[in-house]
Amino acid sequence: MSTLDTTRAELALLILYLNKAETRDKIVRTIQYGSKFVSDGRPGIAQNVDKSSSLARKVFRLAKFVNDLHALISPPVKGTPLPVVLLGKSKNALLSTFLFLDQIVWLGRSGIYKNKERTDLIARIALYCWLGSSACSSVVELAELGRLSASIKKLEKELKHTDKHSNEQYALKLKQSNERLLALVKASMDIVVAVGLLELAPKKVTPRVIGAFGFISSLISCYQLLPSPPKSKAP
Repeated sequence: MSTLDTTRAELALLILYLNKAETRDKIVRTIQYGSKFVSDGRPGIAQNVDKSSSLARKVFRLAKFVNDLHALISPPVKGTPLPVVLLGKSKNALLSTFLFLDQIVWLGRSGIYKNKERTDLIARIALYCWLGSSACSSVVELAELGRLSASIKKLEKELKHTDKHSNEQYALKLKQSNERLLALVKASMDIVVAVGLLELAPKKVTPRVIGAFGFISSLISCYQLLPSPPKSKAP
């Protein structure tokens, strides 16, 4: 493959990546929390960027609650333990509620809905829903990591006298384990961000801490949305 063909393929992947509304949302989220870290809650350009990007993200998420509503009513993966299924469905319900309420918050913050006190109350309820969904997600990822770890150990015993790293099933389970671990880190960071936004621990979770955790969480989200590069064909 020539250099030009390689460049075209890479640009095609970049276009595919940037064309996703979810990707644009996460890029703006990175800017939002990066600005929050810089501003540290003090008035100025960084705080203005934080507020404007936060409002812009609400537009990207219009009707997005349907995604988790669909996941809520979809059948679980066969073989998943009932507690994990219930936690997963709770996460979907809470996240869907958060995204739905966030649309009302957008109406209030943009001036369409005039009741400021009701808007602030709904915003707080929405954040509690997001906190709950992040907590459920963390427990689900921990449980799935435990299941994967047991499965990998069992497979290692079966492949004791062979090159386990050349085994496709072993490689797939390792990849899934790494993905789950990354998702656990992200969900844990989102819990800290939600606690900070709700001001449940204002002395420990300051605007700068919120910004730092939110920024790293957003970068993880951007990484998770990266498309898989096409497999090169054998000559």
